Amino acid sequence: MSLRFYELAAADPAVRFSPHCWRVRMALAHKGLEAERIAWRFTDKAAIAPSGGGAVPVLVSGETWLSDSWRIAVWLEESFPDRPALFAGAGGRGEAGFVKNWTETVVQPGLMRLIVKEIHDALDPGDQSYFRESREARLGERLEVLHDGREARRPALREALAPLRRTLGDQAYLGGDAPLFSDYIVFAAFQWARSVSAWPILADDDPLHRWLDGIGGLYGGLADQAPRAA
Repeated sequence: MSLRFYELAAADPAVRFSPHCWRVRMALAHKGLEAERIAWRFTDKAAIAPSGGGAVPVLVSGETWLSDSWRIAVWLEESFPDRPALFAGAGGRGEAGFVKNWTETVVQPGLMRLIVKEIHDALDPGDQSYFRESREARLGERLEVLHDGREARRPALREALAPLRRTLGDQAYLGGDAPLFSDYIVFAAFQWARSVSAWPILADDDPLHRWLDGIGGLYGGLADQAPRAA
């Protein structure tokens, strides 16, 4: 089965930084699947119009166009049941749904306010005006103001990661002894940050580094070896 995968690219087309796209990249690797990777930018809506949406990730299989990282992961699980499981059953899928919602309401918004100016600076010039206008409207501040005040906001994000830190103090992965899609959901948010920024989100002695390094080294260092803008 031939797969095509549209993912968000920076000015350097080798830099792919979207957290939602990274979830899918890790899920594909987990399943042992290859896909043709296609660079996409915010202003290129026409290229993914058959998906019915205006954002990536988009995965294409034959005449089937799939958007949204969660929908893609569910489709991969159902379409390739003989390959390693992403959810490990209905219970695992339900728990991953909670992790997804926590990541999208706590982790990613917290990270966005810390790295949003660097995301803008990494973008293709044709995407920058769209990104600035849409993100400043969403966040209620100019990008430069958010950037200048990020030192004061970093402790709050570190504190918000306490549930993740506590869970991973008791087990190797959110999935237990081995990573599942829930791990990739949270990891992808950090991969998003480090793809565009060298600014330290975590303290040097944060135990979360062990988990991040472990997942970053999976599948031949897929995430660790990915090109970065910073």
